[in-house]
Amino acid sequence: MKSILVIGGGFAGLSAALNAVSEIERHGGDITVTLVSESPYITIRPRLYEPSPETLREPLLPILEPTGIDFIQGFVRTIDAQNHLVGIEQANGETIECTYDQLILATGSGLRPPDIPGNAEHSFNIDTFDAAMAFDNHLRDIVKSPEQPGHDTFVVVGAGLTGIELATELRTRIAIHADSGTADRINVILIERSNQIGKSFGTEPQSIIAEAINAARIDVRTNVSATKIDPRSISLSDGSTIETATTVLTTGMRASPLTEQITGERDNLGRLIVDDMLRVQSVDNVFAAGDVARALVDDHQFAMMSCQHGRTMGKYAGFNASHALMELELKPYRQPSYVTCLDLGQSGAVFTTGWDRQVESSGEDAKNRKRLINTELIYPPKGDRAEILAAMRIDEKTGR
Repeated sequence: MKSILVIGGGFAGLSAALNAVSEIERHGGDITVTLVSESPYITIRPRLYEPSPETLREPLLPILEPTGIDFIQGFVRTIDAQNHLVGIEQANGETIECTYDQLILATGSGLRPPDIPGNAEHSFNIDTFDAAMAFDNHLRDIVKSPEQPGHDTFVVVGAGLTGIELATELRTRIAIHADSGTADRINVILIERSNQIGKSFGTEPQSIIAEAINAARIDVRTNVSATKIDPRSISLSDGSTIETATTVLTTGMRASPLTEQITGERDNLGRLIVDDMLRVQSVDNVFAAGDVARALVDDHQFAMMSCQHGRTMGKYAGFNASHALMELELKPYRQPSYVTCLDLGQSGAVFTTGWDRQVESSGEDAKNRKRLINTELIYPPKGDRAEILAAMRIDEKTGR
């Protein structure tokens, strides 16, 4: 019996494993599928800027068991692509080796922390479930003593999508842990090293974003970067110091370091270069999907580090890995349609289409779309075996 080993239990890895099983069942293949993940949960990572992070993960076993996917909870220590061996440190501390006929690497990305003194000791982030929980616990504690120096000032470093969404949501989160009066009195400061916030969103959404930032009474500091983070302050490159007990980093992502164990070319974000079938070009029998893969979505644009691309990319990786073992035709990954939906807190949201980010809707209408995306569309499928597998097949009409 041949085997597919999927490393990573996030959006890309889960969809890869499920669609591989779907194709194996469809064509009568004799192939096992095993998923390896450090956690028995999938974290709904795009929502970690929101309140109540403890609710933002779903157990994997109710999805894997009905579909016959084997599960190993553990940390992958080594990948030997030449000999098709993966070394895994299990949750119980024991180390095992797994062989594979096809490997799908889908271990995602992690925060790319800036080289700032004090960053590791004195800053927060919302990159992982544990980090988001630590930050939320900090918020719960800090509002108990607002009179203490820096306890009423919250600094967000990095004004991309995550930074904007977190900054515009902070007063709501403080109100939940304290009250509306406390939330109204806090200072929220957004730090951005470039000359404008949300620069990657292009020109059209800028006025909507600016209005929302203004309505949320966020103090924006552009053309400046952090130079030092202390327990009660942050120093900036313009020579100023902000008294704060809460510095949160949202400074961009980098592919999982496991990509470094696979020989081959990577881009400046650490992503493995893959072909149209999502095969890693430098080795045999290895596919990459999600944030670890530098993949074209059309003839010009590369996939973003996002759930939107990761989940669909995983479907194609699972399809192609299974088809390769069954000696069937592979399917080139293509996902030409692109949308963004930026949450703007009490000001609603802004929904854009295309790589030039044309605004399709804003305000409450866009907020309703964001709620649909965040609470339904990105969640893993539920139901019986047939329902789960059907939900993760590639849509023949949209290619997603």
